[in-house]
Amino acid sequence: MTYAKPLPVPDPDSAHFWAGCRSHRLLIQRCRACGTHRFPAGPICAACRSREADWIEASGRATVFSWIVVRHPVPRDIYQDEVPYVVALVTLEEGPRMATNIVGYAPEAVTAGMAVEVVFHDATAEISLPRFRPAGTGAR
Repeated sequence: MTYAKPLPVPDPDSAHFWAGCRSHRLLIQRCRACGTHRFPAGPICAACRSREADWIEASGRATVFSWIVVRHPVPRDIYQDEVPYVVALVTLEEGPRMATNIVGYAPEAVTAGMAVEVVFHDATAEISLPRFRPAGTGAR
């Protein structure tokens, strides 16, 4: 079975992130100069303008900052079997925010500040997508 939905295309800034996801590890950048964690990855730290960064494995824990429940799929032919689903902005324990999906929970039950944890969806052999589910519901 092929994956019919759009997939990310790793670039030089995001290649390490996507390689980590493929091995079910959530990698983010940490500035060597000031220690700021950043996502998405980029060549310069927004806090101190340093170009030096390391890739670290994030805890995988986060809280829901904001979300929407998608009920009208666009494009319909690709997403019609998925609705309703949650598109969320979560705040990682390390600080950065990440856009994602909340899975394994009733969309109407998602709340601000809800504790969530990363889980990976193997979309293809090359791309695994990080999603989040309520914390404490099982292993990654």
